Amino acid sequence: METALIDLKNQEQQGILFPSNFTSGTKGITINGLIWMGEKQFMFDQIKSKIESGYRCIKLKIGAISFAEEIALLDYIRSQFSASDIEIRVDANGAFMPKTALEKLNKLATFDLHSIEQPIKQGQEDEMAKLCELTPLPIALDEELIGIHTIDEKSKLLSTIQPQYIILKPSLVGGLAASEEWITIAENQNIDWWATSALESNIGLNAISQWVFTKSNPMPQGLGTGQLFINNIDSPLYLKADELYYNPITQWQIIA
Repeated sequence: METALIDLKNQEQQGILFPSNFTSGTKGITINGLIWMGEKQFMFDQIKSKIESGYRCIKLKIGAISFAEEIALLDYIRSQFSASDIEIRVDANGAFMPKTALEKLNKLATFDLHSIEQPIKQGQEDEMAKLCELTPLPIALDEELIGIHTIDEKSKLLSTIQPQYIILKPSLVGGLAASEEWITIAENQNIDWWATSALESNIGLNAISQWVFTKSNPMPQGLGTGQLFINNIDSPLYLKADELYYNPITQWQIIA
């Protein structure tokens, strides 16, 4: 509803919500490459393909297989690709237990990782705050932000936990206006951020990408999920190496 109303106000340019150098096609948005969990060779092949395609930042999901196997995989990756070759973000999706999380973070930190998303499940503010204070590896809050609505609640959460980063999924945190609130509060507390799509179609990805470009955030954004669909609506969005672009000449697919 929010983005539909924004689009309605700009009827002269279909699909243009936030006119910018992005929607004119002159500049792109750097994104990270998403690596799916699987056997070591399967994941390594994905990483190699991303690097060959021009990606400089990748994101790996962890917590789905044994931690020992994940450590072995990261060790293997780093034996082949240094931190100067590729930046690695990992996402635990709350898979670690609070009692053992710091020990695991210490092991993960040896691989020159950029950050880890949501090491323990959301809703454990005291435990997360302790982790963020002691961690050798920058922590990014993700699911922790979902369901927090008022400005006071948002400010209290960040001041209590004091994470190094927050990750904004506009579709899950209340939309673009709500994301703007998170950004203002985070920046006032010297907390960095980046935005991520959440399996939206190209319609949603279009809105998020146009919005995030206006924020002039140089960090790689998590906007590569549109590639996962086999029946996505055709749009002006396209990838060039590790950058997402908008081609103003390309028409949107119209579905009757």
